[in-house]
Amino acid sequence: MNTLLLDSEDVDEYAALGDVIDAVEQAFAAFERGDTQMPAKSYIDLPRYNGDFRSMPAYLDTGDWDAAGLKWVNVHPDNPADHDLPTVLGTMIYSDPETAFPLAIMDGTTLTMKRTGAAAAVATDHLAVEDASSLGIVGAGVQSYTQLRAISEVRSIEEVVIADQDEDRVRRFVETFEDEFDVRAGSISEAGHCDILSTVTPVESPIVGLADVGEDTHINAIGADAAGKHELSDDLLLDATIVIDDHEQCTHSGEINVPYGEGTLTDDDIHAEIGEVVVGAKEGRTDGTGITVFDSTGLAIQDVAAAHVVYDRASDAGKGLSFDLVGAGDAAQ
Repeated sequence: MNTLLLDSEDVDEYAALGDVIDAVEQAFAAFERGDTQMPAKSYIDLPRYNGDFRSMPAYLDTGDWDAAGLKWVNVHPDNPADHDLPTVLGTMIYSDPETAFPLAIMDGTTLTMKRTGAAAAVATDHLAVEDASSLGIVGAGVQSYTQLRAISEVRSIEEVVIADQDEDRVRRFVETFEDEFDVRAGSISEAGHCDILSTVTPVESPIVGLADVGEDTHINAIGADAAGKHELSDDLLLDATIVIDDHEQCTHSGEINVPYGEGTLTDDDIHAEIGEVVVGAKEGRTDGTGITVFDSTGLAIQDVAAAHVVYDRASDAGKGLSFDLVGAGDAAQ
């Protein structure tokens, strides 16, 4: 038995979004049923390098399959300017739960983008209006591309409005998708008045207010991933039906972390965790729901679920670099 080494191109090819969305939805359901183990994300702070490491381990059992893995990821803001490297570099170790054998080592950066888009798609499927056909995106970075790809798997998106202060980013986004969608640049309010809105910015002062969205808009709040980050105004959050991925993560580092810490939002303002909606324990959208917000911080079970898809599909295709990482061949002799 060998370990598969899968680079970013392999992950991009074999993380088929339809399958990843299904796997992430199953992971949310397993989380709600209590069929997962997911220790809190741990940090190693490296102030001398203006960076940190984060470890994200998880195990999940969907009933049809189980899987385990660890994502080792960093945030080093000086990397692009000082070292010509990305700010974030992720590595995923995907293991067989029965034997602990390392089935694969794969790029975790592309995997993160795929599973984040998939999580937004799961939430969109349960919380957006059924006939949603327009998508607004605030922030034209790399995650915006996966948001569009993933969400268009669950809704028939025709119109796309992209808002960003960086005109070059907007131009590249429009050029990428202009042959597939009616895509154009627009203001935050124009993006927010689409049927679905995804916000993917790192801001710490809200940039989307209640007046900037439609009365039935579903919002995927993706950008907040650390304490102090906050894309949506308090009045918007107070008016919306809020669904979160995990209470501990969202109240400490998700979209709701600032107003929750200040007492502006309380547990009474949180409608459900997404797993509760997936399994039917709490309602998704109903006729009178209005604005909905999905606070997505990103869970380790999502990474493991996405890695499960990548490994299975790459193995079936005979792709990836196969090598004897742990000397299993020698041990068997």
